[in-house]
Amino acid sequence: MVFGFHVGTLNLIQPDRWHKAWDSIFGLGASGVSFFFVLSGFVLAWSARPGDTKLGFWRRRLAKIYPNHLAMFLIVLLVMVAWGDRLDLTPVLANLFLVQTWPWADGYAYTVNSVSWTLCCELFFYLCLPFVLPTLRRVPTGWIYAGLIALPLLILLISNPEGDGGLFPLVQFVPDHYHWWFTQMFPPVRSLEFWTGVLAGVLLTRRHWFGPGLWTSTAIFLAIYVACSLWIPGSYHMALLTVAYTVLIGGGAKADLSGARSPWRWPVLVWLGEVSFAFYLVHVALIGNVLRLLDRGGKGWDPLPAAGVIIVSVAGSLFAAWLLFTLVEKPAMKLLVPRRRPPAPTSETSSGDAAPSSGDSGSAALDPASATR
Repeated sequence: MVFGFHVGTLNLIQPDRWHKAWDSIFGLGASGVSFFFVLSGFVLAWSARPGDTKLGFWRRRLAKIYPNHLAMFLIVLLVMVAWGDRLDLTPVLANLFLVQTWPWADGYAYTVNSVSWTLCCELFFYLCLPFVLPTLRRVPTGWIYAGLIALPLLILLISNPEGDGGLFPLVQFVPDHYHWWFTQMFPPVRSLEFWTGVLAGVLLTRRHWFGPGLWTSTAIFLAIYVACSLWIPGSYHMALLTVAYTVLIGGGAKADLSGARSPWRWPVLVWLGEVSFAFYLVHVALIGNVLRLLDRGGKGWDPLPAAGVIIVSVAGSLFAAWLLFTLVEKPAMKLLVPRRRPPAPTSETSSGDAAPSSGDSGSAALDPASATR
């Protein structure tokens, strides 16, 4: 979805009517970032380690995201220097240290590798989670469900993609020019999606998640996505899609715990999931610079050649993602994250009488050290 959205923003398809047809499908593709945020909160709450330390949690999270970010930062920066692009030191450093979406000034959020702005939000989530999750574990289930209802309503209250700031109280305190930054990039605002995923993950950990199964949740997601694309005003999209993604992720987790059939366990899709973080970090920079090299930036192609360009772009981005995953991400995780020691055997487990619960397999599959986000 994010790739399809960027096909539109990079203008790979030139004729307006075909571009509009593409955007009718992928115009909401940027909401794939919402999916990442919800999934991140869900996975980290579901697979949280009892007795884990804050420093241990932060070390694993940084080991997962920062080496890839640093590698792409250096590559893109070198390419920008080769092109002779003008570089402002302060925004460049803000990007390096992943604080680029905190300032609302222009020229910060998309500096160097533009897509890394989401990692700034993720770091804020990671900083907060170890302080909040122990308290959430003690909150009654009814209050967790109340929070799960309240958070999308709060997103609806402050999301404002259409610019009609008079309708949303919090946006009124932000200059009109920065409404997009406040609603789409400001880490505390985007953390609402993350906390929605956290609450759903807590409920699943308690076996109190009563959402639908995988196929029903998939149908609900598709219905909401199509409705948002065709009929529902833009001010509602972020809130509704946050609900849709939460239901979908919960349905997928229920399928894993129950052993129900799920296409997301197919080996090819598992591999694509493993390289998806690297794919996200490389695809815009790779495609944008190839277009620039070919002097095709903003020109686009007719539908048939555009289809070929899109296929080549997917293949090239996947190859680059595989290189980043293989040469940077996996070695960095191996180096920076110590291997987990197996639990000491007890008389019960050593006798072979005890079997792992259904939740154990899910938690192992969604280990924080292996989570994409």
